[in-house]
Amino acid sequence: MVSFECDYIAGAHPEILKRLEETNMESLPGYGMDHYTASAKDKIKAACGLPDAEVEFLVGGTQTNSVIISTMLRDWEGVIAATSGHVSVHESGAVEFTGHKVIELPAVEGKLEAGAVRKYLETFYSDMTHDHMVFPGMVYISFPTEPGTLYSKAELTALSDLCHEYKIPLYLDGARLGYGLMSYECDLTLQDIARLVDVFYIGGTKVGALCGEAVVFTKGNKPAHFMTSIKKRGALLAKGRLLGIQFDTLFTDDLYFRISRHAIEMAAKIKEIIKEKGWRVYMDSPTNQQLILMTEEEMEELAESVIFDRWGVYDETHTIVRLASSWSTSEEDIKVLANA
Repeated sequence: MVSFECDYIAGAHPEILKRLEETNMESLPGYGMDHYTASAKDKIKAACGLPDAEVEFLVGGTQTNSVIISTMLRDWEGVIAATSGHVSVHESGAVEFTGHKVIELPAVEGKLEAGAVRKYLETFYSDMTHDHMVFPGMVYISFPTEPGTLYSKAELTALSDLCHEYKIPLYLDGARLGYGLMSYECDLTLQDIARLVDVFYIGGTKVGALCGEAVVFTKGNKPAHFMTSIKKRGALLAKGRLLGIQFDTLFTDDLYFRISRHAIEMAAKIKEIIKEKGWRVYMDSPTNQQLILMTEEEMEELAESVIFDRWGVYDETHTIVRLASSWSTSEEDIKVLANA
């Protein structure tokens, strides 16, 4: 059996495990106060082209989204997100649990359109009773989106300009950021993203790390006493070295980008198989997640040798199946899928 169920089926990249073993017996300060964490922050700031950025490490995507959104919003504010957005669907109400509403807007291929966001903001502020409503205090997007699509530079710029016009932060969830940036169809760089958004995170959990996400505040806008807020929300790792060493390794010799490109190369081979077999595509993705439509009989046959994700119901006879590549996908895995 081979697995294409998701992009965190494997543990960690061998280079990360090697560094963790090499440094295992070193006595280091806790809570990310060690020199490896400091080095990782410097390397990330250099990669973003923002020497004055502020970088912090958290343990996972849900914790990161919850902490960022709840600390940057004021009591009376909510966050705008696509109806299909990760915070809207797959985080068990983590944002709502902090007392902030997720304000859902329809998505187009998983993306929020600047025009739709503008219409919502204009309608909200033209309503004379808006003081009785949850104020829109942030826009949340992910890159790639939940179904694996990408914002273009023009689309991200339009959202950025709109958010700055309304003086609300634009927050980008980068759980799979490497896979988006290394897509053949991406016209954005990491420096573009750092310039256009107010806060984002670089995903490690799904891109080679055991765990961890690197949050980047790009405009001198890190909330006051941020570490205290992280701890209050149960998301502070005492052995912060674990996160610092991993990201220091990922951002040495372009490892993060090299392993992300590998996942995209494997995804291209999966797309070739999909085309050859004549499977119907649910939504064309230029990243590492491929969504296809299959009948129950087809899924039963495929499941004899391949593990996959049942992503959702399409109609009475078809299920949306996700095949995800990752940094750990091998050529042998691809061969098994083709034979299956």
